[in-house]
This record gives sequence, structure tokens and C-alpha cells, in this order.
Amino acid sequence: MATFVLVHPAWFGGWCWNKVADRLRSHGHPVHAPTLTGLSERAHLASREVGLMTHIDDVANVVMFENLTDVVLVGSSSGGAVITGVADRMSERVAALVYLDAFVPSDGQSILDLLPPERRHAFDAMVETEGGGWLLPRFAPPPWPVIVRNMWQISDEGDVGWVLSRLRPTPYRHFTDPLRVTASNLEAVDRVYVRCPRNPAPFDVFAAAARSDPAWTYREIDTPHVPFVTHPDEVTNVLLDVAASH
Repeated sequence: MATFVLVHPAWFGGWCWNKVADRLRSHGHPVHAPTLTGLSERAHLASREVGLMTHIDDVANVVMFENLTDVVLVGSSSGGAVITGVADRMSERVAALVYLDAFVPSDGQSILDLLPPERRHAFDAMVETEGGGWLLPRFAPPPWPVIVRNMWQISDEGDVGWVLSRLRPTPYRHFTDPLRVTASNLEAVDRVYVRCPRNPAPFDVFAAAARSDPAWTYREIDTPHVPFVTHPDEVTNVLLDVAASH
């Protein structure tokens, strides 16, 4: 059985993987879905000092202290930067990296570097006006209900309520800290990119790079950007395929 470690994106927490985790466990796979420092049930730990390296430490420590090996490490959206950093640090424990509609930063890049200029400016403005200079309160200028229903296309009202009640501001250094990795460490790990095409750019650029690189496996699932909420069966099937190949 593969061991899955599922890494959530900004604003979410380990809870967002519940549907997928239950399905993977029903197939006999161990699953860990840690919450990053400063989010969800760990929101009380948010501070100016929390950043991308903190979040890499969060996940790396789960792998180390649980003594996990042959890990399928899955990152959604900004979680792609986290899993990249973890794999760089402990590639010998990681069987595969799965980028679920996720950012794929290179050495020296931050997540903010990979966003369109208009989104970067919007983020900077929200941090200054609403986040005390260090917290990013939300994904875009529309309020969360609009983002959840329209941009993320969550239509089930039970899911809407579940998500809205649990989203929390994210320490901005999650986005602004540059990633430090060594390319050769990552090349030793199988990498899979899963594109969710109902979501617009900026993820097309990472999908295109994966499709053109024989070192990557490329997959698509016809879903919006948070399929762990809206389409857990489709996400589970992709992850089971990855597990079967390892």
C-alpha cells in the first residue's frame, strides 16, 4: 500500500481532504493530511514569522516522525511549493510528487512570482489594508461566498457551508518566501501533474511544461480548482493510479 501525504493550499486546512482521505483509506492506504501552521485548527499559531519554510517543516516533520517511506506526496494549488520543498529535503522517502492544479516553483521563486501582476497587486493591497501587513485574508477582492460558489464552482450548499466556515487568512510569507531547492534532488522523484481545466490560468503554464517533459506524467480531470471538495472520486481515482504504478 502507498502512504499518502496530502498538503492543502492556502486558506484551507487538512480537513479539506476528508472526502479523498476516506476513500483512499477504504482501499487500504494510510493517509496523512496535516494542517499547516497558522491555518484551520492551527490558526492560533499564525504570526509574522510563519512562512513557506515553516510549512515545509510542518510536512517534513510528519514524514520524519511518523517514519514514512514510499510516500505519495500530493499538493494542491500553493501546496505545490510545499511538496517541492519537502521532496528536495527528503527525496529518499518520496516515491512520487503529485501536483493537483498546483504551482511548480523553481529554485529562488516564490508563489507570488508565479502569479499574474494584477493578482500580485491585489494580494499586496489586501495584506496592507485588511491583513495588518502580514496576513492574506482572501483569494480575491470578491467576498468568500462569491469565490466559493462562482470561482471554485462549489454548488452543493452543504459543501459551501463546510468550506466557508473553515477558511482562514494565510500568513503572507507562504506566498512571498522564495523556495530553495536542488534540481537533482527533485529529478530523482517521479512527478505527476494533474490539471483541472475548469479553472483558468495561471496553471496552464505548469501543465504545458509537464506535458512537454518526458520526465513528468500528465493527467487531466474535468473539474474545478478544488476537486477534493467537488469531485473526490475523480481525485481518488487519479491517486490510486499513481499508487498502483509504484
